[in-house]
Amino acid sequence: MGFMLHCNMTHSIDIQLGLEDLLADLHFARTHDELGRLALLAYCEVKGWARRAGKSDVADTALRMFSDSPCQSRVAFLAGIDNLITTLELHDREYQRNRARYSANAPTVLPVLEYR
Repeated sequence: MGFMLHCNMTHSIDIQLGLEDLLADLHFARTHDELGRLALLAYCEVKGWARRAGKSDVADTALRMFSDSPCQSRVAFLAGIDNLITTLELHDREYQRNRARYSANAPTVLPVLEYR
């Protein structure tokens, strides 16, 4: 049971850290107007992260940005990217709240006293 808990916690931390990295990449590319990088991140990285995280709605949104109706304009593309970033930020806040809740409920570890 302890091994399973450790694996789940490690997976959860990996998912959260992956999301933080992804958001940083998206914000950087958006700030620097790197449209090609934004397209790559949205289509490949967001979709991959969302599938690993079990967020099929996010994966579907990223896929539909390119498959259903490719953007007709730069403005439409950036609006889709902005919506994707907002959705990912909501998921990031959820992870932060859960981590804070877990930390608050975790038992306190007392330091080991050294005897001389």
